[in-house]
Amino acid sequence: MIRMDSHTLEILEFPKVLELVAGYSACSLGKELARQATAGANADGIRNEIALVSEMVDALGDGQSPPFAGLHDVRLLSRRAAIGAMLTAEQLLEVAETLTCTGNMYRYRMRLPDKHQRLIALLAPVEDLGLVGKSIHGCIDSRGHVLDMASPDLARVRKQITDIDERVQTKIKHLLRDPELRKALRYPNATVSGDHYVLPVAVNYRQRIQGVVHRTSSTGETIFIEPAAIAGLSAERVVLKGEEDREIRRILRKLTADVGKVSRQLGYAIEVMARLDFVTAKAKFSRDFKLAAPEINTEGKLWLRQARHPVLEQIFSSPTQDAASAKPQAEREVVPIDVRLGHPFNLLIITGPNTGGKTVTLKTTGLLCLMAQTGMHIPAGQGSLVPAFQHILADIGDEQSLEQSLSTFSSHMSRISHILKTANQKSLVLLDELGAGTDPIEGAALGRAILDELDRIGCRAMVTTHLGNLKTYAFHNDRAENAAVEFDAETLRPTFRLHIGQFGMSNALKIARRLKLPRDLLKRARRYLRKSQRRAPEMLQLQQKREEAEKAREEALKAQAEAGRQREELERKLHEVERQAQAAAALKDWRLRLQIGDKVHVPRYDKNGIVKRVDHKRNMAVVSLGLGQWEVSFEEVFPVNQEAR
Repeated sequence: MIRMDSHTLEILEFPKVLELVAGYSACSLGKELARQATAGANADGIRNEIALVSEMVDALGDGQSPPFAGLHDVRLLSRRAAIGAMLTAEQLLEVAETLTCTGNMYRYRMRLPDKHQRLIALLAPVEDLGLVGKSIHGCIDSRGHVLDMASPDLARVRKQITDIDERVQTKIKHLLRDPELRKALRYPNATVSGDHYVLPVAVNYRQRIQGVVHRTSSTGETIFIEPAAIAGLSAERVVLKGEEDREIRRILRKLTADVGKVSRQLGYAIEVMARLDFVTAKAKFSRDFKLAAPEINTEGKLWLRQARHPVLEQIFSSPTQDAASAKPQAEREVVPIDVRLGHPFNLLIITGPNTGGKTVTLKTTGLLCLMAQTGMHIPAGQGSLVPAFQHILADIGDEQSLEQSLSTFSSHMSRISHILKTANQKSLVLLDELGAGTDPIEGAALGRAILDELDRIGCRAMVTTHLGNLKTYAFHNDRAENAAVEFDAETLRPTFRLHIGQFGMSNALKIARRLKLPRDLLKRARRYLRKSQRRAPEMLQLQQKREEAEKAREEALKAQAEAGRQREELERKLHEVERQAQAAAALKDWRLRLQIGDKVHVPRYDKNGIVKRVDHKRNMAVVSLGLGQWEVSFEEVFPVNQEAR
């Protein structure tokens, strides 16, 4: 696991990405795993998780979405059942839905094709516990009512209670037909008090009716009497209700015991299905945001091709409206960037105007590395490389600030001090606006010293700055390289494209000219600029050579990546051909050993049958299918559960 403080996670907006993934989860279990996800540093583990997500993306594309319906976190309930506590009918129904889900998931695994070996292996611990769930649904209905069919004794007792209720109703109707009795009633109907049928008698007629008084009205003018003629039946009914309650409790205890017997298997299955829910959420996120699987390496090579910031992409793709006009705003687009580190340079110094592009580059790089190391696909092109970093350390402030106070500068220095103490060769360091917040000359000197320390540590680092003196650092260090965020001087807007091998030239005079500053003022500014750039020709020549070398290097890397992709595709096709050849050979061998009594599948009739006769000379077999027998060729018969390929 990467050791990282909450400050770094927040400024890289990693929790927002996890929340986006959690939104794709099917149940609370997957959402919890998504929100608590952490980046790993073990390259093999990361590769396996990314491969799982890739298989699920493929499965979703084939319409094979996992059946999560009914999945609940009932681990606590199952543990209570295992130690002998009785579950309520409602709790048993919740467990039953999850047990049914295990059966559906088991059958889902059986339907997965051989190419999804990782998903099949992941789901291997999930047993079909649906029979236990079926037995619960057979005893309890959807309202939590225990059914008569749950046991013969329960059906018998309830039949007796129903008979008594009918006898009580008959006697009540008989009493209500008595004209003398009707005179004593406040209204001509019986009512129920608890489990007893009572008559509403006026208080001054109390002595005319023999029976038990169960309650009195709030005014005291009406008393509710259970007639003596039905009191005996009510007592018998109370006894039967007690028997019913005891039988219901016995049934619930039996069903709970059945759950307890499979508690361990159910716990394993829930944990596996929760992880599958998280994997599925990452796969759905990948499909919706058009992400790609990165390649994880341990050599410290970082290469993000056409990388995009997922949170910005989500914001820009969401329909927004202007508050005043209530009209949809013009759709914006995230500009992809290419970022490289670790081949051959370790330090990338990004310069350019203060327009936000430099900071977005840092955040995009850090966030995509976190996503990759959490086993996610990333918003970047195929063939992107991500190292298995041990630390990702960032100090990213607000580059849009017009001024920084001393306290802010002190805070940045404290943060950088912590970063330098923590970083090692397997760290990614992201520093925004290095040297800002103090005198430019002192800031540049301090910035160079920090770059020297990062170089000594040997970590991978990306640093942004607007200080001109830091632009030449890469000219004297082969392990450092410049990069520039493109700026359109005509529109006075950044394009957000990153150009490695270049440094950001000053756009101040171009902007000033477009903003119609006086010509004399601009001429004077150019003279001052020429005086301060005495070494400019030498620097420009050196810069041009580095740009040419960088362009050649990038073309070589692209060719190498394409060759690697073609090799992998060829190996995959070769493996598939070998697998199909092996399957064909095994099928041919099975047909040669076909004999009477074997069960076979005949796709032409879409039925399973039994071999009745075999003619190996003619390669024909007679197969019993339903009510008839049919002669079919060997090429038309397959092992049961194996489809024709």
